[in-house]
Amino acid sequence: MNAIFNFHKVSDLLACSGQPAEGQLSLIADDGYCVVINLGLSDGKYALADEAASVKGLGLTYHHIPVAFDNPQVDELVSFIGLMNEHCNEKVLVHCAANYRASAFTGLYLLSAKKINEEDMQQMIESVWQPDAVWEQFIEDSVELFGKR
Repeated sequence: MNAIFNFHKVSDLLACSGQPAEGQLSLIADDGYCVVINLGLSDGKYALADEAASVKGLGLTYHHIPVAFDNPQVDELVSFIGLMNEHCNEKVLVHCAANYRASAFTGLYLLSAKKINEEDMQQMIESVWQPDAVWEQFIEDSVELFGKR
């Protein structure tokens, strides 16, 4: 699985990564993943031609929540958390182009589910990348939102 760009195993049932290449999708299936959640844009330069068909062809469930890197939205995160809750007992791979969106959304999901604390979430995200001002604000706003739930 380390051949997949920026692959990060979070737990036995959860990993996040950058965009898998077409030939790497079968590795995901072979490793027991049941669900792929793509947070990248379908028209980005890293996107596969028809990832949905390729993933479904391997017998996996595919979800796509396109998140604009320069403008992440809380409603996208809420949709993502809903999907994660729906598939909480299945092996899930969350990806985007470089694992920036994916690591942030995954960390925020784990925080919202009370599986990690805020410090551990920050460490998880920062082990992959250093969020810019847009993402720092998005993460801060999202943490505040979860604190009110």
